[in-house]
Amino acid sequence: MPTVYVNDKPVEIGTKRLNCVQVAELAGVFVPHYCWHEALSVVASCRMCLVEVGDLKDGKVTMQSKVLPGCQTPVKDGTVIVTGEYDKRDKSLPVLPYDPGYTKIAPLGDRAKKSQADTLEGLLINHPLDCPVCDKAGECKLQDFSYKYGRSESRMVDVKNTPPNKPQLSSKITLFTDRCIMCTRCVRFTREISGTAELYVSGRGHHEEIDVFPGRPLENKLAGNVVDLCPVGALGSKDFLYKQRVWYLKTVDGVCNRCSTGCSTYVDANKDIVYRIRGRHNPQAQGHFICDEGRYGYHHANSGERFVRPMLKTEGKFKPAVWSSLLPQLKQEFGDAVKTNARGTVAVLSPFLTVEEAFLLGAYFKSLSNDVRLVMGPVPVIGENDTYPKNTRGESVEPVQFTIRGEKAPNRIGVEAVLNQLQGEVIAFTSIAKESLFAMWFSGGYPDKSHLDALVPTDWKTPALLVAQDLLPTIITASAQYILPATTGFEKDGTFVNHANYMQTFGRAARPPQEARTELQLAFDLLGRKGLVQPDAIRKELAKAVPFFGALAPETRIALETAQV
Repeated sequence: MPTVYVNDKPVEIGTKRLNCVQVAELAGVFVPHYCWHEALSVVASCRMCLVEVGDLKDGKVTMQSKVLPGCQTPVKDGTVIVTGEYDKRDKSLPVLPYDPGYTKIAPLGDRAKKSQADTLEGLLINHPLDCPVCDKAGECKLQDFSYKYGRSESRMVDVKNTPPNKPQLSSKITLFTDRCIMCTRCVRFTREISGTAELYVSGRGHHEEIDVFPGRPLENKLAGNVVDLCPVGALGSKDFLYKQRVWYLKTVDGVCNRCSTGCSTYVDANKDIVYRIRGRHNPQAQGHFICDEGRYGYHHANSGERFVRPMLKTEGKFKPAVWSSLLPQLKQEFGDAVKTNARGTVAVLSPFLTVEEAFLLGAYFKSLSNDVRLVMGPVPVIGENDTYPKNTRGESVEPVQFTIRGEKAPNRIGVEAVLNQLQGEVIAFTSIAKESLFAMWFSGGYPDKSHLDALVPTDWKTPALLVAQDLLPTIITASAQYILPATTGFEKDGTFVNHANYMQTFGRAARPPQEARTELQLAFDLLGRKGLVQPDAIRKELAKAVPFFGALAPETRIALETAQV
């Protein structure tokens, strides 16, 4: 088995084609870097990942005289890597037989350590001391690496270069030019992932700057990723600029609910307010990046139009209601409706519900009568799948790096699996919208109300009893007798199933409005169960009841997580 040695630690690489940075990570050693990114081409421009490299051959290690950029240096059987943290190596491992002439000039690791400190000094020569006002402060690699690998004092005595900032770079992104360290991650992203190539490097040497081509601002649908890619505070999101300090934010693993790709995300919130969405690497979902629709698609959670308490229509006007009296009233009305006309009673389950919510809510209505119909809520489809990268004419090219799906719902497949289990078929909303129904429970949760309004027929017949559970005012809520506040995908714990049947469980990042109840808790209460609902317990119940969700069983999930590690 091909073996590479990192700070004397052997690492078997098998048939993988890796560079020094990647092998060091396998060995548990971090090599600092700025320009290198797994999803982008290698340019070795930042020179932060410099390491000492040699070969073990015939029982002797021969080291190269100069340090090499780890990101650009491939490894093979017998490659020896010495990083700047060699002195922190595992002392229980035997020391390799290094050439005495090499170690006589400088101790092992000192060359790499000094090179990294020199690189940082060069990067900081013109870098402004903007940390007190910079959005990146607290998660900035320049801060972290300067503290860990740099020098505590600067020898810079001349006036720093201060090029003008470029807020016109994009409607969503601003460039603080003097903070840029020219890693070119953003340029490579627009050329290799989005394919739109709006960014380029202008000037040379001391005058190098990132800029956009004339008349071509950075406006592609993946543009927000350059902010995540930027290792310093040069590229800032106008949506997040000066809103929060990152050390106040609580980060939770989330799943994007804006299309059926189901991108893995980080949800950053503080005091139950969502401030930022970032991409979370998941090769089984979307890879490294997310689209701008998902990145900036959280504002509905903070909308002033949002329903925040239950309401009951009295004398033609909606008035606030309290759960203690409303819940028994709802149970009584639907119980009576089922006795009067079970076939004319339907429960519409939205594709924005989690599978746990759909399961409990469907189970409640089927417990009233097996004749109650469970209906798949309207599924928004906007155009066709949009793939990247694109060429200069806006045409998609192969190989596809990212897909924005036309289906704008995160969990259609998951809800359909629940419906198939509970009633053996999936009934589309369009097939019942014009029926003269007796009672309907409409569970919505649509983040974009225009999507739902476009899918409801203008001549649809309002049932005699209509309960609408949604986030924002829609055609459905306008006709309802009861309006119940729904919860966003950031305010619940649950599971979505994406277009490829990939299940992702996510946690709650923020609490819902004080007078709102989550769809899962409400279904739990309707079933007459006592106390607070425990999503893990419902997940376990779901995995036993619906074979499709067997992977959600605790023992299966542990086995899967172990296999992935």
